[in-house]
Amino acid sequence: MAGFQLNFIVFFVASMTIIQLSTAGGEGSVSIQNCSGACAYRCSATHHRGNCIDTCNDCCGKCLCVPSGTYGNKDECPCYRDMRTQEGQPKCP
Repeated sequence: MAGFQLNFIVFFVASMTIIQLSTAGGEGSVSIQNCSGACAYRCSATHHRGNCIDTCNDCCGKCLCVPSGTYGNKDECPCYRDMRTQEGQPKCP
């Protein structure tokens, strides 16, 4: 009986992880029309808001993805994460 309970718990946790990943975003999860709203939130905590929004909109337009939150979480959007400037620096905020 204990083995069944352990298997059920493992299955439940794995299922919840898959659900969270599928709703977290990812490539193509933002329509081109929603880039401005997603970028406005992404850039809401910076002092360079105008530049951040312009760059974010460019990245979103190419990747159709904006990571959640105002900072970090770039692994949610590999295209967004991997875009670089000519100098090799990360392009997307």
